Amino acid sequence: MALTFEAALLAAGTVFYALVVLLDFQGIDTTAKLDAKMLFDLVRFSFGVVAGAGALVALVVAYRRQRVDEGGAHREATRRHTERFSQAVDQLGSHSPAVQLGGVHALAGLADDALDNSLCQTCIDVLCAYLRLPFTPDPGQELAHEEEHHRVQQHRQGVVELAPPVRR
Repeated sequence: MALTFEAALLAAGTVFYALVVLLDFQGIDTTAKLDAKMLFDLVRFSFGVVAGAGALVALVVAYRRQRVDEGGAHREATRRHTERFSQAVDQLGSHSPAVQLGGVHALAGLADDALDNSLCQTCIDVLCAYLRLPFTPDPGQELAHEEEHHRVQQHRQGVVELAPPVRR
């Protein structure tokens, strides 16, 4: 604190001396002396210049701090989005139709909550790729494929029960 005060005094003194030299008081009128009012005005002006420079430095520091804080908040939000995205994609890979449907809804919610268009587009791309996956048709009710037929029927039944009602 003391060092800062001394630096401010040094800067004010430098500005004061520069003003005295630039105004060349001795060259204007050799008989005229620097009176107390003029001296006080020069001191006040030099301190004003130093205070203005200090305020400018403080403003720049505050702006930089704000930018760093905003960048940190954006990184944290992106990290949370990535974690939720990974969990939703893991759900899409499940064998349970209920978990898969939950993954679809989780990705749709992530797309809605995305911070920017690239994150939203990534969610949409994954959902579209999931929909393009090959579909396993029902093998029919033949005895040789009875177990597979029951699995497909359970899968379809689970998806139908979990699907939200259609509003009209």
